[in-house]
Parts: sequence; structure tokens; C-alpha cells
Amino acid sequence: MGCLGNVVWFIFGGFISGLSWCLAGCFWCITVIGIPVGLQCFKLAALSFFPFGREVSYGGGAGSFLLNVIWLLISGLPLALEHLVLGVLLCMTLVGIPFGLQYFKLAKLALMPFGAEVR
Repeated sequence: MGCLGNVVWFIFGGFISGLSWCLAGCFWCITVIGIPVGLQCFKLAALSFFPFGREVSYGGGAGSFLLNVIWLLISGLPLALEHLVLGVLLCMTLVGIPFGLQYFKLAKLALMPFGAEVR
């Protein structure tokens, strides 16, 4: 389902989802201090464009926790709510369940992007 799932995903929602991450990355890159956060957003935008066949593992330490708290207050909640609502809407149909599960994966990632590793 990896290649076909990614193509269908990109056409029917992944493009918008990835653009949301890119927009957040552009806003963070306005300041010099926010550039590392913006770069992480661009990495996660690539995952958001094509999520099938990729796994996310969480780790990190105190620095990741601090950045996640700042991220959550500024950009994380709107992105997580966007992914959560789209995931619930897609899970209402039998065909949309795999795509809804990908949105739930992205919603969790929107809450805690730092310390996450995409494989």
C-alpha cells in the first residue's frame, strides 16, 4: 500500500497537510532563533506529503521537552486539531480508515515533533 497509498494520500489531502507544515516552518524561520524549529517543520512536511511506509519513533531529552512545550503553545495545537478533525472525518468511511490513521499519526507528531525520528 506504500506507493499507491502515498499517491492517493497526496491527491486527496496530503498536499494540504504538507502545506500546513511548510507554512508553520516559514513562520518559524522569520526569526534567527526559530530557524531550527522551522527546519524541523520542513522535515515533517516531507512526512506529511508521503506518510505511508514510514514509522515515527519518539525519544529526546530535556531540550526536546522544552522545545515541545514552546511549540505546543505557538503552533502545535492548530496543526494537531487540523489533523485530528481530518482523521475523524476520514475514519467515518471504511475506505478512509487507513488515511484517517495516518492523520492521527501526524496529529501526535504535531503535538511532540522534537525528539521524534522518522524512519
